[in-house]
Amino acid sequence: MMHSCISCSVPFPILQSGYLLIMQEEQKKYLCYSYDSLQQLATYVETIVPKEKTFVALCKNPDSPGAFVPIHELSIRIKHEDVVQCITNGPLTSYLQPIIHTKTGDVFGYECLLRSQHFSPKQLFSVAQQTGLHTFLDRRAREEAIRARTKIKKGIKSFINFLPSTIYNPEFCLRHTFSIVEQYEVAPEDLVFEVVETEKIIDVDHLKNVFATYKRSGMKVALDDVGAGFSTIDMLTLLQPDYVKIDRHYIQNCDQEKEKQAFLKEVTRIAQALGIHVLAEGIERKEELDYCREIGIPFAQGYYIGKPSPNPL
Repeated sequence: MMHSCISCSVPFPILQSGYLLIMQEEQKKYLCYSYDSLQQLATYVETIVPKEKTFVALCKNPDSPGAFVPIHELSIRIKHEDVVQCITNGPLTSYLQPIIHTKTGDVFGYECLLRSQHFSPKQLFSVAQQTGLHTFLDRRAREEAIRARTKIKKGIKSFINFLPSTIYNPEFCLRHTFSIVEQYEVAPEDLVFEVVETEKIIDVDHLKNVFATYKRSGMKVALDDVGAGFSTIDMLTLLQPDYVKIDRHYIQNCDQEKEKQAFLKEVTRIAQALGIHVLAEGIERKEELDYCREIGIPFAQGYYIGKPSPNPL
């Protein structure tokens, strides 16, 4: 089954012709307009539809309207139809950025980064967020990352990003991810699921539940951007991730700036005491890598080490 959760599915297709149904939040009846082109649909949305607390649906049969969505989502989907098409049906792939052992220089793993031939990741995720497709896109990104495992040797880790806000019920929402892992016969212990937008985390208990669900399936978890906008010590203690990635702000010129050095040493000390592995991201100079190695940070990634590429090293 492709969609195990309604939030992961595409809300509705943008029909080239059909009916636009309009319903105010407090009403049970809806207005119905037929349209023969996307241009006519766009005109309706911009001119006749009230923008506040209005929900709409597109359908071929007005007697079977399907799901209603906020009007602003439809408006943005029409405006960015090409991006939406890419998100829902277009070819996407996962690029691989190497992560190395700082002591030996050997490849430890790869961070999997979603790529499109025509749109930047920022464009994809921005439009997805505005159109209610962020859960769908996040799941597609996880699927592409798992598929990329076919290129990587067993024992080398894959770091796969995820947004905790897109996983409403971990046991339910992650079924699809786990089925893809089984489909491609990927060893669960080679997967590290990395929470992004760490600074926006509000519900720590929810994230702990997500982490626990991954761990029960034999996978590892990582906390991204440590140091960016929240209490590092508290988060490490509460969440107990397997890996932490230090925010690149603290890596840039870390060989020269005393305050950054003090922060890196403290995070490394706490992480080691908790049995958490530290990874420095955003390494762009040899001196930064040398300093991280010197203070005992075991893993690193960045453009100095290797840029994202469609194939592993």
